[in-house]
Amino acid sequence: MSKTIGYIRISTDKQNLENQKHKILEYAHNNNIKIDEFVEIEISSTKSSKSRLIDDLFDTMESGDTLITTELSRLGRNMLQILSLVEKFNAADIKLIFVNQPELSTNQNDALSSLLISIYGYFAQTEREILSVRTKSGLAAAKAAGKIGGRRKGQLVKSKFDPFREKIEELYQVGLSANKIVSYINVGTQQSLSNYIKSRSISREKIS
Repeated sequence: MSKTIGYIRISTDKQNLENQKHKILEYAHNNNIKIDEFVEIEISSTKSSKSRLIDDLFDTMESGDTLITTELSRLGRNMLQILSLVEKFNAADIKLIFVNQPELSTNQNDALSSLLISIYGYFAQTEREILSVRTKSGLAAAKAAGKIGGRRKGQLVKSKFDPFREKIEELYQVGLSANKIVSYINVGTQQSLSNYIKSRSISREKIS
């Protein structure tokens, strides 16, 4: 008996896995398709098809089965890899359905879908290359301007004590210890407040 598998892959940039699953389930419902199981993985498309479980997935599928995913780019990282995978599934008589790109679904008009897949794959690859160039250019520009990724040197991290800073300064300047201030504002610990006072250079002397 043929089966239908939903394939969900998110990159390490934390794309929404649930969003992909919802789209696949919605498509299946609208087209009276029963999803037998889902394969979910969080990994970059730059990894091998084996790492992305594509190879293992293919080995479990048989002629007449269907693989549903949201879009072409879920399968591979460039046009040649995507086309190779599509041809591999086609040769095994495994149908591919792309929810966001239904015109690319195979086993309908293979000549047209192959052409469109080539075009989509090319643009997907080009888009990634453009994004990569922009990212590298942005990092180079930031480095040239003396900036680096993450927190700048000397930049203060937001603290849970910040909303109480005025009261902390007031109590500290009248002689209360960090322990008593913590009891008063009911936030943090004596040690964490002591570190906060030091990092914010809060003095016992009131600045007029």
